[in-house]
Amino acid sequence: MKKSFLIIFLLVLLGFTNCTTMTSESKLSDKKNITEQIVSSTQLALSNQFEASNQDLINKGVAHAASLWRASDGTGEEFTKFCLENYISKETEKEMVFTKISKNFESLWGHNNKILLDLNENMHLDNGTYHNIDAMFAAYSPDAHFSNDFYANKIAFVIALNFPPYSLNEKNDLGKEWSSLEWAYARMGDVFSARVPAELSQAISTAGTKADIYISEYNIYMGHLLNNENEKLFPEDMVLLSHWNLRDEIKSNYANTENGIEKQDMIYTVMKRIIDQSIPEDVINSGDYDWNPINNTSFQNGQEVVLMAEPDARYQQILNNFHAMKATDEYYADYNTFIKRAFAGSKEIPQEEVENLFDEYLSSPVFKEVGKLIAKRLGRDLKPYDIWYDGFKARSSISEETLNGITQKKYPNAKALEADLGTTLKKLGWEKKRAEFIASKVTVDAARGSGHAWGAQMKAENAHLRTRISGKGMDYKGYNIAVHEFGHNVEQTISLHDVDYYMINGVPNTAFTEALAFIFQKRDLQLLGFNNNDENKEHLQTLDLYWSVFEIMGVSMVDMKVWKWLYANPNATAKELKGAVISIANEVWNSYFAEVYGTQNEPILGIYSHMIASPLYLANYSFGHLIDFQVEQYLNGKDFSDEVDRIWSIGRVTPQVWMQKATKEDISIHPMIKATEEALKYIK
Repeated sequence: MKKSFLIIFLLVLLGFTNCTTMTSESKLSDKKNITEQIVSSTQLALSNQFEASNQDLINKGVAHAASLWRASDGTGEEFTKFCLENYISKETEKEMVFTKISKNFESLWGHNNKILLDLNENMHLDNGTYHNIDAMFAAYSPDAHFSNDFYANKIAFVIALNFPPYSLNEKNDLGKEWSSLEWAYARMGDVFSARVPAELSQAISTAGTKADIYISEYNIYMGHLLNNENEKLFPEDMVLLSHWNLRDEIKSNYANTENGIEKQDMIYTVMKRIIDQSIPEDVINSGDYDWNPINNTSFQNGQEVVLMAEPDARYQQILNNFHAMKATDEYYADYNTFIKRAFAGSKEIPQEEVENLFDEYLSSPVFKEVGKLIAKRLGRDLKPYDIWYDGFKARSSISEETLNGITQKKYPNAKALEADLGTTLKKLGWEKKRAEFIASKVTVDAARGSGHAWGAQMKAENAHLRTRISGKGMDYKGYNIAVHEFGHNVEQTISLHDVDYYMINGVPNTAFTEALAFIFQKRDLQLLGFNNNDENKEHLQTLDLYWSVFEIMGVSMVDMKVWKWLYANPNATAKELKGAVISIANEVWNSYFAEVYGTQNEPILGIYSHMIASPLYLANYSFGHLIDFQVEQYLNGKDFSDEVDRIWSIGRVTPQVWMQKATKEDISIHPMIKATEEALKYIK
């Protein structure tokens, strides 16, 4: 499940882009004016003044501050004077200054986050019809001038000089031995690692908001779909959001022996119409027409009508995000493409390393054996949408109607779910007082879209859990998503309240919050009172996870390759991008999936809405599953709640350092591959 559209986009941006943006009212032409000679002479002057108390730190701090200084900030002489007056040589004073800055950042970021939450409320919550004014407020970024102001008042330079950033390699090497305080110093150094004009950050926010609105309103009125016999297969009031709810409806029909395959085939046809943009624009988010997606004909009051196809709007959103991101490339010395910023920057794992890891997983021969097993269990050849095969889960034998009846009665509205969060945690092993504390820090809202978790950025505020709840109450799909999102909220609460220093609050990247969300989500039936006593339960769970990771890694490969294509073709039109996405989706399918599925050129890997509204986010799910699996193995036989509290209070170190501290292992695909091979010995 996704964590959110805009939330992930904005918070990642806050952590890596917005918090590092600039500039003053100066024009984009404002140039760097600190030469290498000035840097060297300033470093020497500081070394003489402080008797080279820490020459490496002096050199790093001066060089970094110089890289951010512009002509509008002062002359070279003024730069040297500033460094001499503001360098902090005493450790006690440095820690005192760090504490003051941290306290103020928590207030600034926490209140900015609360403003964003409020301004996006009408977009994210089920508060009625959109109005243009809602989108205008949602597009506003209250912290767009954060760095602008902090360079102008020189606070940014005090931080750059005394808390310079470390490279990813340095963090991975040195960070193994760093204390929490040293990590917090390093994270403070990340705040001002580049200087991007505020207007460009605002443009990123605007493009992201527009994409989010586009996706959050992309509903298909399933009760108006027709087959070739003019029959309606779905309930009249069923409305599904693309792609999440469409995918979940495919999953739910594996237990439907009456017409499940026909329903699944129809949904896949709808997906292909969305991908190639042959879907009629007027059937999106509307029940005004009946639509046969098989032959793409539309009807109103029983009479066939001709409707225009959607005009490649899906791909224009990707282009808008690309152009907004690319416009900031020149302001980053090391991470001069959004691809680098998203991986080596935000995720702190280089893109090349990610792609190689995914290729190794997708090329594993065990995939063929799992595919054969699924085909045998289905009693038919695999179909493309079987990438979402759900038959290894315990709920595959429990009807959707049964589960809906339970969740709708238990959770008629958002407040009922909120009131039950403490009980949920106690069921998972937390003691009453601790469970009530964590639950008290989470507010539940009825979502307009599929749902997300929005974390607090200061201890005085609550995290928010959003999920879809209809007038009938929360259906099982909504509950399943809610348990996932609650896992995010638990991580958000622990990693904010229990870390040693505010500057290391959070997790290394969003894959690590996805990991706890997955760990919670797989316990949803347990929380509803269904116990799985199958002796092969763990083997079934392993196979289910292996298959899910294979699917999402394939989708992630498409996402990465599309962005590489964009950088190679920066002037592409939406139509050209559409052709490229379909071609890349087919290419990835043919490389990794086709042999097992028996079909070539299936575009299904291009359906994910994240590609539209959450650029390069999808890889987090793959890593989240890998981390989830390794952590679950580690948790086996240990106290669940105590270990979750410990592990997710490690804080925002790098991924490899975090995993070592959590489980004493590196992130790897091999534990899952090995466990899958073992599971195949028992599951027939």
